Amino acid sequence: MLGGKTTPVSHTHAHGDADAGPLGTALALVVAFMAAEVALGVVAHSLALLSDAAHMLVDAVALALSVWAARLAQRPPGGRMTFGFRRAEILSAQINGLTLLLLGLAIVVEGARRLVSPPHVHGTIVVATAVAGAAVNVVALSQVARANRTSLNVEGSYRHLLTDAVAASMLAAAWPLLRRSSGILLEAAPEGVKPSEIAGALRAQAGVTDVHDLHVWEISSGFPALSAHVLVEPGDDCHRIRRELEQILRDRFAITHTTLQVDHARRGLLTIEPLRSGRRDR
Repeated sequence: MLGGKTTPVSHTHAHGDADAGPLGTALALVVAFMAAEVALGVVAHSLALLSDAAHMLVDAVALALSVWAARLAQRPPGGRMTFGFRRAEILSAQINGLTLLLLGLAIVVEGARRLVSPPHVHGTIVVATAVAGAAVNVVALSQVARANRTSLNVEGSYRHLLTDAVAASMLAAAWPLLRRSSGILLEAAPEGVKPSEIAGALRAQAGVTDVHDLHVWEISSGFPALSAHVLVEPGDDCHRIRRELEQILRDRFAITHTTLQVDHARRGLLTIEPLRSGRRDR
């Protein structure tokens, strides 16, 4: 006997729309400033400005990827994609984590190189552009902060912009993104959720004799799911117990997408009746 709950599609679409708007605004700001930085870098013959424009290009690509993932996640399930495209946001977060890691390493290497051989800097234009860039970064950050930060996709873009203001934090920002996105892609249990604790709570319910094949994972950030095979006492009401277990999962563990197969436990091994003495062998 199967029982399940699914996250409403309209709820998913509402979050996707709310995320895509601020991310799109931040993308437009970053692209506009990147174009201005390229023009100023050419005028000032500044390799530093052109290099920073390349850095802004990486930010723009990260934001564009986040916008694409947020919109793709709004598509309803269908065909082979029975969960829709929710995990596109997780792929986006992992790519953002990898680019943060690579950028952090590149900055460390470049910083060491410049300590050995300091370049000549055209001060006035570079400083003015840096101040303007910091202002654009703050505005873009404020836009991304309006989106749903519980989404790894949004958090990846936020950390990209945040680490522009504090470059040394790139490596520290990359690790949580990579760890959490990898955990979701590998279908690990959500952070803070202990499968053994869930199994114990289900087994403690009256009428339940055993719980096995328990799986807890995340479809996307903030979308946990669970499936399990539950055995109950012979003669007990399977439907009632399933509803009670679903209520426990909702109230105690905030898991609403569940698939519980509930069956009666066997009373014992089947017995073989002895042959009657009057029965003739054939």
